[in-house]
Amino acid sequence: MLPAIFGLSGLELTDDERELFRSSDPLGFILFARNIDTPTQVLALTDALRELSGRADLPILVDQEGGRVARLGPPHWRGWPPAREFADAFARDPERARAAALCNYQALALDLVALGITVDCAPVLDVPVPGAHDIIGDRAFGEDPATIATLGAALLEGFSRVGVVGVIKHIPGHGRSRADSHEALPRVSAPAQELQRDLQPFRALADAPMAMTAHIVYEAWDEQHCATLSPRIISDVIRGDIGFDGLLMSDDLDMKALAGPVPQRGAAALQAGCDVALNCWGRIDDMRGLAEVLPSASADCLRRLTSAMSIAAAAPDLRDIADQQQELLARRDALLEGA
Repeated sequence: MLPAIFGLSGLELTDDERELFRSSDPLGFILFARNIDTPTQVLALTDALRELSGRADLPILVDQEGGRVARLGPPHWRGWPPAREFADAFARDPERARAAALCNYQALALDLVALGITVDCAPVLDVPVPGAHDIIGDRAFGEDPATIATLGAALLEGFSRVGVVGVIKHIPGHGRSRADSHEALPRVSAPAQELQRDLQPFRALADAPMAMTAHIVYEAWDEQHCATLSPRIISDVIRGDIGFDGLLMSDDLDMKALAGPVPQRGAAALQAGCDVALNCWGRIDDMRGLAEVLPSASADCLRRLTSAMSIAAAAPDLRDIADQQQELLARRDALLEGA
């Protein structure tokens, strides 16, 4: 198995993609808006990916956080509130807000189950600070680490109840960044003692099945390399201090925070300690390059993958998804009204 998650170019698999995916056996795939049209089309696409891989528990990812990060939207799918809305409710009534978040994210995950999507790149556990870039903003569950951890745990529980795997991000924390790592390489100069606050939500949810790294240089830990490419940060901070032993994927290799050819970036991420290289844009030449330079998935990667995807066994009966979703949303709304 190739330790890579690949994007796709369009609404259907091309002949070139079929040939490459069949020969390289990537660990999983990620869908974006360019791959999504109607429910029937998305389900046909995920079925085709599963058939091609021969794995019933194939990781098929999407970014469906709610708010401004949502690959599925109207007219075929409802909108979902941003994480910040639950943080605001939590300030008024923590218990009701947590219960509302659990209902919300369980209902959201049912949309994915119906489409054959098994992994959602959420929750955002970053702790924003004043003056930081708004790339995180209302995607975070507020600014208090304990609140973020509590609501992040509710999200993961809601997902797991219906067989969807969550991905905590952006480990070890994107909340202090003053730049968007899609566009530039952020540097964080805060001392190590201050960074401990950023780690709290990740430490609290260290048993999460999957995590995504941050393309950020934390000068207190490694002045030369961003977290994705830093053996020191992955070993000492993510695996050590935080205690995360789940499947660790890079953030997207195409982001401008990284330099050099995409295959070189992917190899460097694995050498630093990531289990999986994430390549989102579906460019066939980049994916072929990664297939040529990446080693086979390690034993630790396969162990972590098996453990994470065991959650997908909880998928519900598809026949009553709409009824389940309506009940969950009615409960969510009643809880939020009382918070």
